[in-house]
Amino acid sequence: MNLSHVRKVAKELNIKSEQTESVVALLEGGATIPFIARYRKEATGTLDEVAITAIRDRMKELKDLDDRRAVILESIDKQGKLTPELKTRIDGALTLTEIEDLYLPFKPKRRTRGMIAKEKGLEPLAEVIFKQDQSFDPGAEALKYVDPAKELSSVTVVLAGARDIISEWVNENADARAKVREIFLSKGKFHSKFIKGKEEEGVKFKDYADWQEPVSTAPSHRVLAARRGEKEQFLLLRIEAPEETALATLRAHFLKNNRCASMLEVDMALEDAYRRLMAPSIENEVRLLTKEKADAEAIQTFMSNLRQLLMSPPLGQLTIMGIDPGLRTGCKVVCLDQQGKLLEYQTIYLSQGDAREREAAVVVSALVKKYNIDVIAIGNGTASRETEGFCRALQLKNVKLMMVNESGASYYSASDVARREFPDLDVSVRGAVSIARRLQDPLAEMVKLDPKNIGVGQYQHDVDQAKLKQSLDDVTMSCVNMVGVDLNTASRELLMYVSGVGPALALNVVEYRNQNGRFKTRDGILNVPRFSMKAYEQAAGFLRVMDGDHPLDASAVHPESYSVVETMARNLNCSLKDLIADDKLRARIDLKLFVNDKIGLPTLKDIMNELAKPGRDPRARFEFVRFKDGVNAIEDLVKDMVLPGVVTNVTDFGAFVDIGVHHDGLVHISELSDNYVKHPSHVVKLHQQVTVVVKDIDLKRHRIALSMKTR
Repeated sequence: MNLSHVRKVAKELNIKSEQTESVVALLEGGATIPFIARYRKEATGTLDEVAITAIRDRMKELKDLDDRRAVILESIDKQGKLTPELKTRIDGALTLTEIEDLYLPFKPKRRTRGMIAKEKGLEPLAEVIFKQDQSFDPGAEALKYVDPAKELSSVTVVLAGARDIISEWVNENADARAKVREIFLSKGKFHSKFIKGKEEEGVKFKDYADWQEPVSTAPSHRVLAARRGEKEQFLLLRIEAPEETALATLRAHFLKNNRCASMLEVDMALEDAYRRLMAPSIENEVRLLTKEKADAEAIQTFMSNLRQLLMSPPLGQLTIMGIDPGLRTGCKVVCLDQQGKLLEYQTIYLSQGDAREREAAVVVSALVKKYNIDVIAIGNGTASRETEGFCRALQLKNVKLMMVNESGASYYSASDVARREFPDLDVSVRGAVSIARRLQDPLAEMVKLDPKNIGVGQYQHDVDQAKLKQSLDDVTMSCVNMVGVDLNTASRELLMYVSGVGPALALNVVEYRNQNGRFKTRDGILNVPRFSMKAYEQAAGFLRVMDGDHPLDASAVHPESYSVVETMARNLNCSLKDLIADDKLRARIDLKLFVNDKIGLPTLKDIMNELAKPGRDPRARFEFVRFKDGVNAIEDLVKDMVLPGVVTNVTDFGAFVDIGVHHDGLVHISELSDNYVKHPSHVVKLHQQVTVVVKDIDLKRHRIALSMKTR
């Protein structure tokens, strides 16, 4: 453990050093973030997952910085150019940018104009000119270097070579680069425009046909959108800084306050350095910095949306029919039992004549009766509203209809996970199963998908994929462990996100369960091949064994605390089941009597809360949604129409709302409320039911502008 890093992180995050050190020690010992946050509160001072994640990420950044610092110091040392002063500056650099600026003069590079000039022996002349001595005559001195054999045919050519050397000195000066970089960041502007002839083809980037916005304030979604337009070769994107301001800054840094001939040579070299070397280089750096900032904001938005999606209310254990609508190939209909097991599947046709539709009505009605279907889940893709209308016309008694966002269902259908579950089924049937299951339990089904394909992100394919994966994995693990996992029913994909488990152990658990039957106790998992005590410590509290041999196995009480709860029951002369069932018994417990060197009040309070609602699902209750009848397509929309809707995605610039017409409408951030809105997430959440007003319809681009304002 690097204690200097621990102290630095603690100071930056305003967390006590002891708390930070405890978190780092636990992480280095293999503990997961959910485990630390839930079961090591005494050690961390009750830090939550957000704080623990921030400590982990910042410690990694500092380690990566140290690793790069070591590589650079070694490289310069091997060149024999590492002076004590330079080493001190590199050791004291706080950012990767500072380190790279200091390394630039020593960085291996391709043959440059300055190198060529040095090879011709012009470096002594450049050094004298750079001193800007008033008594020095550059022209007279340059005459001594004229040598046609070295392609130095005249004084003009010699001076140009000397300036090339000076230009590179200017460009590689760390302090100068830092000042110019700051000008780009504080005063620079993004500027995008269409590549000539791409206006029609790139119509989706119409908003960036002549976009200008300050680098310092440009929101992440516009930065990423413009970059995507550039990547797809529709837009030209530049970052433009005020040249005169930058040149004035460089002159103040390098030029002496005289008007001698040498100073004029340095001034010409300085202008060349900025335009030819520094400005393009700094522009690239700032593009990278702004991309990293935009990535971070986009990833944060995606994380928030994914958490809301995974924590969506589950329908629960009801029998369900899933329908994946289709016109040409028909609608795939599946029936699932209360645990999500596939019972039967059929194909019906709703757009191939009245006879086929009557056949479909008979099939659906019979399946509903045969399996006592409670809910019909319909994917919200093509022909979804027509399918919904067909089902409503059947007037199925006590059967509710629900439109389900099918984003990602096609990815699941073709995935290895789906092939393992249903090796003999058509992909469209697998999709119908996924649609139905994500209504029964969104978390259990969504973990089978790559989060990037779920459709709740913002330019998710454009951001740093490694950082995105880490962040989304963190969210998924957090949600899975917050809800808890039934050890006897959970899929491999769900189990692999349980703290301490992972893909290999998850597979071992499923295979062991298939061969030996259900687990009767939590510690039965220790019989699974390669399931160690360390893995058990991390995982046990998040695993549930319902109706098992031990009452606490169905709760979030960790087995390491069972003895404390058992002591409480003994002191009250009651059983564990009685203690769990009787509020009055628990009210008699004085928690202070159970505090010791291993367990403190935070954990004891968690235990009491859990005993009051053992294993209760923390997700909200499920609510049914119904769209407006007669509004099935974008062509049915009329300006000022008031419609019910469901929020499907929240971005930095607004919220997308499903109003039942196959194309989600956008409520821009300025239309979310009558009051000022800092960020859309402060007003709306994923799956929230809202009422919207149609503001504008763009049929050509399939764009719908909505408003939630009341005045």
